[in-house]
Amino acid sequence: MILRGFVADAPALLAEVERIAAAAPFRCLVTPGGHTMSVAMTNCGRVGWVSNRSGYRYDPVDPDTAAAWPAMPDAFLSLAARAAAEAGFDAYDPDACLINRYVPGAKLGLHQDRDEKDAWAPIVSVSLGLPATFLWGGKKRSDPIRRLRVESGDVAVWGGPARFVYHGVAPLKDAEHPLTGAVRLNLTFRKVF
Repeated sequence: MILRGFVADAPALLAEVERIAAAAPFRCLVTPGGHTMSVAMTNCGRVGWVSNRSGYRYDPVDPDTAAAWPAMPDAFLSLAARAAAEAGFDAYDPDACLINRYVPGAKLGLHQDRDEKDAWAPIVSVSLGLPATFLWGGKKRSDPIRRLRVESGDVAVWGGPARFVYHGVAPLKDAEHPLTGAVRLNLTFRKVF
């Protein structure tokens, strides 16, 4: 489900992103195959998602700073819970918020989110800044792909039977947004445990 214009106060969320990034800076992670991701990321919450040559995992400690990830702001938790409830997932309490920063040309290839133990709880994905093309596939990588435009303030929610659908983001187009400049930020909430 895409909740169009669901975010009421994007500047407040962006201020929280700045605070989080000051403690846990954005970085481009390396995949187990040795590729450097084009999307820069950081995390907040009880655990953060990390990747390196040894694999994907959730970790309570930022490997770059050796400190716990910043706490998830109340504004993030409230937004994620309201969006999940709107999509039919009550009492949502995410453990992690991955914050992805896209610059022109950055993309996220088709993938399934399979590192979480809770296979029913939804993924809640908040778009801020530049618009993007969200790629929505099926349960197999070879299934047809739908291309859905997401704008700043839109929130996508999927879980339950759709939890393991392949999804991604097409390369970001060069443009300017009044709140973020030439950047798209994405907050991705996950219930890990």
